[in-house]
Amino acid sequence: MWKSLAATLITAAFFGSGLAKADRPDEFTPGMETMWEVMWHQSGIPTRLVRWEQDNITVSVTGVNLQAHKQRTLDALRTVAAEAGVQVIDVSDQPDLARQANVSIEITPNAALSENQPCETRLDFETETRIESVTMQMRDSDVARCVLHESMHVMGVRGHPDGETVLSYFAHHVEGLAPLDKAMLRAWYSPKVRGGMTPFEVMPVLADELVKISPDRKQAEHARERFFAQTIEQMQAFAQGEGDVPPILKLCGKATSEGIRFGRMEMSYFLAVAYQKGATVEQDAAQATRWLQRAASLGNRSAQARLPSDQPTRS
Repeated sequence: MWKSLAATLITAAFFGSGLAKADRPDEFTPGMETMWEVMWHQSGIPTRLVRWEQDNITVSVTGVNLQAHKQRTLDALRTVAAEAGVQVIDVSDQPDLARQANVSIEITPNAALSENQPCETRLDFETETRIESVTMQMRDSDVARCVLHESMHVMGVRGHPDGETVLSYFAHHVEGLAPLDKAMLRAWYSPKVRGGMTPFEVMPVLADELVKISPDRKQAEHARERFFAQTIEQMQAFAQGEGDVPPILKLCGKATSEGIRFGRMEMSYFLAVAYQKGATVEQDAAQATRWLQRAASLGNRSAQARLPSDQPTRS
């Protein structure tokens, strides 16, 4: 049900000061935890990567108090898009083009959105691969703290991880992109990545970008492999109904029992793809079949389509 929707609603809420991650023996692991968390929808579902496939996007900014907010909004979106290698073209003052803009941004009166949800972005796509269009709304009084956060969503980065990122519900800062934000965007729009990739296919590219900005690359490379192994183990438990979603999803109060149930099914399929392609793990045909059977038994249509007709489904 969830993945058949042509649009994913991304809400932004800010609850005050940041939550510190537990102390780690390396600097890489907390960053990688944040990278992993960004691949989750707030309802409790691991997601595929979606992004723009063209080199530019056309943007229309409308609403109240535009003299104060329009340039700030465009500057923030251009800052984010530049990291992804995407050009932002403002067509707000060209009526015919503005109606056809693929990114529509509205600055709303404060009463139009709640204080707990001062801004929101909706990505529209026919399949979970390529963004077709985007709509964004921000309250007049909250543009400054929302605009970078929402601009990240415009580029297809949907999660709300903990950590040093403008995407965090517990925002540490809103004046500029953090190093993790830039690394995410570079990975998202890397030539190594394509729309529709599963989290395990994307994770090595995210990790590579994080290694590049780590002060001790050798240590980061070792931590990278440990993180992969631990995450695979944790996600196998999650897919089997024994583990849980990342803690930030529970802390934000957005995860639902229905979302988590669907997430376990999706994770079963993502594990099958990982073992089939050798993404994050070594290729293992037997494990790939095992997880494909489980995903199919839970109702995953992609798994059912890929499972050979002579292979039974298993719970």
